[in-house]
Order: sequence, then C-alpha cells, then structure tokens
Amino acid sequence: MRRFSQRSTLVTLSEINITPLLDLAFVLLIIFVITTPLLEKGLELHLPRVNAQPDKPIRKEDIRTVEITPQGNYTLSKKPMKLDQLEKELVQDFRLHPNLVVYIRADENSRTRELAALLDGCQRNGITRYSLRTQPLERR
Repeated sequence: MRRFSQRSTLVTLSEINITPLLDLAFVLLIIFVITTPLLEKGLELHLPRVNAQPDKPIRKEDIRTVEITPQGNYTLSKKPMKLDQLEKELVQDFRLHPNLVVYIRADENSRTRELAALLDGCQRNGITRYSLRTQPLERR
C-alpha cells in the first residue's frame, strides 16, 4: 500500500489511459458508418437489361462515369454540368490518361438525343473507349 506522504516527485504511471483512445475509435466508427453509404451512391437510374459479357479489368484512375437522367441532364463525378463543360473535362482527363474509358449510365427512359450528343462529342475529341452500362439479366 502506498503512502501519499512519501510520494516521490518522479512518479511514473504504469497504466495507460485508454479513454481517449476509445473516444477516438468510437468517433471514427461513427464517421465511417455515416459516410460509407454515401460513397458508392450515384443517381437513381433504371438501366436497360441486356445479356452482356463481363468487363475486362480496368484501372480505376482510367474510368470516368457520365450519367444521363431521364430529363436529359448530364453529371460527371456527381457534378451536374452542360455538354460543352462535360466535353472539356473529358478531353482534359483524356490528355492525362490516354487509356481513358468513359462509362455511360443512361436511364432507360432518357432521350437518345443526349446519348448521341455525348457519343459524338467523345468521338470528335478522339475518345473512342466508352461503355454503355446496363443491368444484368435476372437469372431464373
């Protein structure tokens, strides 16, 4: 038993205070639980269903995803933009990443005019690698 009257000035603690560590762990856990569902969520689109082959592996930094809503609006990286802005962004990315692949997610109820304008803009600027994204057929 330790006597407080004989306490030395150079007392070392032999126990680690884990309360701040647990507080940090809980805060990080809460942050991850809140932000994780928001990471992969894109626009709510109904893609057409087709029987297609799976994609070949592509590096993530070479992929740009363009989404077209049923109203004909474009988004790139979840940022709404007009077609001319979208083309400029894609051309800049194509110069940085020559193996650029444009994933196009067009709603099945969207107008073909916007899709055709996007494909025309890509081809005019030399971007020939693109993929129309669809839902896989349901297996019965």
